[in-house]
Amino acid sequence: MKSETIIQEQFYTSNNISNKNELPLNSSIFNIKNQYFHKDFKKNVNPLSFIVLLGTFVLMLAGSFLVYKLQSDFDQFHIDRINSAWGLPFLIVTAALFFFQTGSFLYNLYLYFRYKPIESVSDELLPTCTVIVPAYNEGKLVWDTLLSLANSDFPEQKLQLLAIDDGSKDDTWYWMQQAKLKLGDRLEIYQQPENKGKRHALYRGFELGTGEIFVTVDSDSIVKKDTLRNLVSPFAIDEKCGAVAGNVHVLNNKKALLPKMLNVSFVMSFEFMRSAESMLGSVLCTPGAAAAYRRDAVFNCLPEWIEQTFMGQPSDIGEDRAMTNMILKQGLHVLFQRNAVVLTNVPEEYVGLYKMFIRWGRSNVRENLMMAKYVFTDFRKESKFGARLLFLNQSLKIVMAYPFLLFMLFFIAIHPILFFSSTLLSILIVSSFSVLFYAKRYSLSEAFWAYSYSIFYTFSLFWITPYAIATANKRGWLTRGLSEAK
Repeated sequence: MKSETIIQEQFYTSNNISNKNELPLNSSIFNIKNQYFHKDFKKNVNPLSFIVLLGTFVLMLAGSFLVYKLQSDFDQFHIDRINSAWGLPFLIVTAALFFFQTGSFLYNLYLYFRYKPIESVSDELLPTCTVIVPAYNEGKLVWDTLLSLANSDFPEQKLQLLAIDDGSKDDTWYWMQQAKLKLGDRLEIYQQPENKGKRHALYRGFELGTGEIFVTVDSDSIVKKDTLRNLVSPFAIDEKCGAVAGNVHVLNNKKALLPKMLNVSFVMSFEFMRSAESMLGSVLCTPGAAAAYRRDAVFNCLPEWIEQTFMGQPSDIGEDRAMTNMILKQGLHVLFQRNAVVLTNVPEEYVGLYKMFIRWGRSNVRENLMMAKYVFTDFRKESKFGARLLFLNQSLKIVMAYPFLLFMLFFIAIHPILFFSSTLLSILIVSSFSVLFYAKRYSLSEAFWAYSYSIFYTFSLFWITPYAIATANKRGWLTRGLSEAK
């Protein structure tokens, strides 16, 4: 299959200038980006990437070889474990979890093959739309974001574009003003008197917006020309649709190793998992990078959303997951649009990455507790099985975080070689699905990063979920001010 990878070069050249005498809105950003990405693409094939991928395969093959050679040791370990006081209960729980996870995976696979994104509707059927772009210390990136939105294939008379500077300390406001000069009345810009957080910036946008549909886009993200149209179209088809999640790809995936890995991970998270969730009408999180909400659904929960607290403190993280949860609670559908592509920046260094994951982990713990309050009630007229299954799957990962951590530490202390070899073999087996999935959808050469990401996450980020659970009450964005985390 021909590669469909949405690399930056293809993304921008899809908007080529058809008339050289015209100066479209995207001329400055897209031509500059093209030159940048041509240079960046040449840097992509570098010795470090080759060494990392080679090291990944060496580790997995070494682990597989050790499992084969140490089979008698594994057999003895299993016998000792079964004969211990806790062995049989542990075996039963492990088997139950294995069958549950396997069943869930096969069910998701079935849903994925049934999934099809909703095709864009005509201009006449498109609802009016307010796009809200909150920004904090994004600098010139906000200019890029706003111009990509203005260049969208969306009826101009139906589109309201709002940008809100959340008390930035850099030149973000200057670049908003420059975008305003270029776009004129098509763009409205506002400045918060002080930094209050993304939730409050979005709240101001909701209050100012006039559209039937609200679209939120992060200020370090770039949308394709047809993204807005595809993102909003489900609302014209499904009157029960309350929110729609966009398809997030990594913008800086040619710049560093972590973004390369994350790009494959994002494709699995969005194009596989959210496709399955969408078939159940229960996508659990609409991403901040690009999401759409029905106006009525937003205002039905807006007071609760802006005043949300956790353990007595205001919630200043997880605004996207919280809004999604509150819309699901109303009995509305939350869908995913694979054809609504957005490219967003991700952390390029370890510190920025783990802080981002901690923030997501804390939000996941909080919102799962909130979801527990309604998911087993009659919150929806249609089938509630899908939403409940997704909730149980998420909750299981949280509940089992500490038992698995303790078992892992025990296994390492008693049989370190058995642990590392079996873990590497497991990664080779389990991550092969991600590799095949990405290779089928996009590129085989890039797909191998799924193996590297699994090894990296398993051995350097395994502590995220237990730590997020223990610190779920902590406030703070964590990555603000980190250039690598923008």
